[in-house]
Formats: sequence, C-alpha cells, structure tokens
Amino acid sequence: MNWIDLSNEAQLETIKQESAAQPVVIFKHSTRCSISVMAKNRLDKSAQPEGIKFYYLDLLQHRNISNKIAEDFHVHHESPQVLVIKNGECIYDESHNGIYLDEIVEQAGN
Repeated sequence: MNWIDLSNEAQLETIKQESAAQPVVIFKHSTRCSISVMAKNRLDKSAQPEGIKFYYLDLLQHRNISNKIAEDFHVHHESPQVLVIKNGECIYDESHNGIYLDEIVEQAGN
C-alpha cells in the first residue's frame, strides 16, 4: 500500500478536490491500539487498487486533523477508522474489525 501521509489540516481541502476525479480513502490509525495495528496490517498486505488514493493519519500525532475530519465529513470519530471520500463527501465509513479492502473498493465504486 502506498500511503500518503496526512499531517496537515490543509490537506483535507486537497482530498476534497482530488475526490472529484477519483475516490480517496482516509485511514485513521492509532499506533497504540492492537485492533488498529491489525486493520493496518490487513490493508498493507493487499495490493493497492488502481484509481484510489490512500491517505494515512497517525491519530496520536495529529488528533486535531482527526477532529477536523469528523467535523468536515460529518462522521463520528472512531479508531481505527476508514473513510471513502467522493466528490468532497464521505460516502462510506467503517471502523475496527469491519475494515476490509474489498469492501472499501466496492464502496468506492472501482
């Protein structure tokens, strides 16, 4: 998986713009949570699907960005959590043991 590091709130505007052309996934990860580590490992072992960008957010380093994501995309904060963004809107979010690449791809419409 080729993660793009999400480390600046301004990147959320970029994500919204990019999502007009292709789906964008945000993965919110807590390095201290075993479920989060398991979900990330599951994604890392998969081949990255074409036509979807994947952003990685370290929650412990960037809690402010996580809060902004919840506000901008109208989702309840979870950890771990994956969001699929299309046309500037969150069309799908899942958390914990429900995070699977096949489901992300299906929801992204690819």
